[in-house]
Amino acid sequence: MKKNLYLLMLTLAVGLTAQNYTISGYISDGRSSESMINASVFDQLSKKGTVSNVYGFYSLTLPAGEVQLQYSYVGYQTEQRPFVLRRDTTINIRFNESIELQEVTVTGHQRITGVQSTQMSAIEVPIAQIKTVPTLFGEADLVKALQLLPGVQSGSEGSTGMYVRGGGPDENLFLLDGIPVYNINHMAGFFSVFNPDAVKNVTLYKGNFPARFGGRLSSVIDVRMNDGNNKEIRGNLSVGLISSKLNIEGPLFSEKTTFNFSARRTYFDILAQPLMALAMQADQGENYDGSMSAGYYFYDLNGKISHTFSDKDRLYLSVYMGDDAIYANFRSRYREDTNRKMTENMKLDWDWGNIVASTRWNHVINNRLFMNSTIAYTRYRFNLYVGSRFEETIKTPPSYSLADFMVGYNSGIEDYTAKVDFDYAPHPDHDVKFGANYTYHTFRPGVSVARNEIKYNNESIKTDTVIGNKDVYSHETMAYIEDNISLGYALKLNLGLHYSMFNVQDETYHSLQPRLSMRWLLSDRVSIKAGYAAMSQNVHLLSNSSVSLPTDLWVPVTKRIKPMRSHQYSAGIFYNFRDLIDFSVEAYYKSMHNLLEYRDGASFLGSSTGWEDKVAMGEGWAYGVEFLAQKSFGKTTGWLGYTWAKAERKFDQPGQEINYGRVFPAKYDRRHDLSVVVSHKFSEKFDLSGTWVISSGNTGTLALQQYQSTPVPGDFNWGWTGELNHISGRNNYRFNPYHRMDLGMNFHKKKQKGTRTWNISIYNLYNNNNPFIVFPEETWEETRPGGPTQEPVYTSRKVLKQYSIFPIIPSVTYSYKW
Repeated sequence: MKKNLYLLMLTLAVGLTAQNYTISGYISDGRSSESMINASVFDQLSKKGTVSNVYGFYSLTLPAGEVQLQYSYVGYQTEQRPFVLRRDTTINIRFNESIELQEVTVTGHQRITGVQSTQMSAIEVPIAQIKTVPTLFGEADLVKALQLLPGVQSGSEGSTGMYVRGGGPDENLFLLDGIPVYNINHMAGFFSVFNPDAVKNVTLYKGNFPARFGGRLSSVIDVRMNDGNNKEIRGNLSVGLISSKLNIEGPLFSEKTTFNFSARRTYFDILAQPLMALAMQADQGENYDGSMSAGYYFYDLNGKISHTFSDKDRLYLSVYMGDDAIYANFRSRYREDTNRKMTENMKLDWDWGNIVASTRWNHVINNRLFMNSTIAYTRYRFNLYVGSRFEETIKTPPSYSLADFMVGYNSGIEDYTAKVDFDYAPHPDHDVKFGANYTYHTFRPGVSVARNEIKYNNESIKTDTVIGNKDVYSHETMAYIEDNISLGYALKLNLGLHYSMFNVQDETYHSLQPRLSMRWLLSDRVSIKAGYAAMSQNVHLLSNSSVSLPTDLWVPVTKRIKPMRSHQYSAGIFYNFRDLIDFSVEAYYKSMHNLLEYRDGASFLGSSTGWEDKVAMGEGWAYGVEFLAQKSFGKTTGWLGYTWAKAERKFDQPGQEINYGRVFPAKYDRRHDLSVVVSHKFSEKFDLSGTWVISSGNTGTLALQQYQSTPVPGDFNWGWTGELNHISGRNNYRFNPYHRMDLGMNFHKKKQKGTRTWNISIYNLYNNNNPFIVFPEETWEETRPGGPTQEPVYTSRKVLKQYSIFPIIPSVTYSYKW
């Protein structure tokens, strides 16, 4: 009897298993074969669906029988595939661009971050839309576009700093093809390192982080590079006021191998050389001659090669290199007479930048299980060299003297990473992702070198000094699992768990971070969502300025400095209007622990020596409400975003008090933030875009009160009286509100072999003087109380001065696309 019952149960189990089959394949652009991320795959009968992963692969398990698959992606014609599912099936989809935008009735992006998905607090901005956002000097910038989204605060005027939901700039994880980028700034933060011509997809996560992400508290910015066109060679060349860009892509040897190459470089230094040569030439004389070269530039290089071995195996090689460089070389020779000659050389070499390289192998183990394995290398380094050499030669009486001096400084961080990720679709109601990651970190906290040589005839003195910390090595391991669970048509959950282990200096920190998000579908167009995410961060950025500087240092946690941790709760309602506009309202609350702030009076000047004694650990919290209306396709695109938010800090641990242990506002605490971004295509020849932003002012620490000192007998300043400044608290002053309008126009003309475009951009259209620096200054006023013929009386008073750095700035860019 038991044997027969066992056989019956086994038969039923096999039968039930046999009733489900899997549909899988790749989704790509029909013209270029570029893989399409987050394309929607939806069965209209069972109401089950999925999306393609970052490599364009999808897998959907459905019950046997009739299915009506709908494949969709924003801006492309929807593909319908009705058939009877009797076996595991492979369907590769190549989308065609929509000729009439009205044909697009379903968008894949909406199913990822909108009504249908469990994911909230995430936004995708099409890269084509990012390129139309007018910015400083006409340079399209990915990070500048993200700053215009709700929940994201910019740093100082014109900078690429990001402060997401009350967090700091080091709490954002920037990923380039899944690999961290530590320094995202060029030119002190006025430009980012991401070249839009090389980018395919950008997703910003502000909360409810999927379990596959970890390592930062506030946000994840997932940037994916183009693979390359496998049909034909295509390219784009742009020439602007401060930089030029080149992008080339196409097949390499055959359609199975593609490449994509992008380059960008500024030319401040090249334009300045003739002017410096003329200046030096004017100073030449009979007994004197010299030469000088100096300049600043930055560059970015992106390269990617993709090879398809078969439908089951693909290989990707990706490289990014970028540097900023400041250099100066001065050489002079002076001959007083035929007996005496002097030579002086001075040199400055100052450069910093990133290298990010990765090799990824995709393998379809079976139609339900997809694997991606990655090995990667990341490096950020900073080098500074200053040297001076003076020589004097006298023939009679013969003598020779030399003074040679050099100082150098270098720092950085270097990572070696190996990781593996799996996508598994075991059942129509489950979509599972899991994987593991190991990183070997090398922190170079900063070493200063000084060499000096003084020589007179045959006697010399040499010194060689090295000051700084030794390299710090650490091991970081992460593992995760998450499951997208359907509990009927209306209710959907995403349950995940992220584990991290960080070992440094014989100390090991463990962290288990649960993730949960829920979606309840009120109708096909309305849903409510809620979620929770715990995050942990094991690295800190030491910075002494609100502007991103190359001297900023990444340092790991230590025995004294614990990992930063956060807990974020969020809820919202989402509405899709006729598949045209997505509306969302989200509320969030985030608590943060073990945050770092410089102690009162402490500063950082490029060396990590003793940095633990200069900082304090404390708590923080942030909460707010965000509204977003976004239209991602059509002749008119853009978004309207508004944020009401509050962010505060408290450092009251004994011996580490800041602001006397009282609560104070965070540096970039802003109560209100409104942004409007609109782009309209009038015709094939002309399109117009504009942005307008207005926000509450930043906070700052200023001495707003003064008091008269009282002489104390026996004190060192006995007999002296004067005014002393009084600071009531940290970040006690709020700047004036910030507002700015930018405008951009594109004029297109089709040529025989491509399209020519002239772009005219105007930054700060109505020339508003936005505050960059505010400081107190003493001014003197002259009065004549006894009449115009009497002696004047001068009185002083303190006033606040405001400096602005960016007035109205027009720019012109020429580009040619073929």
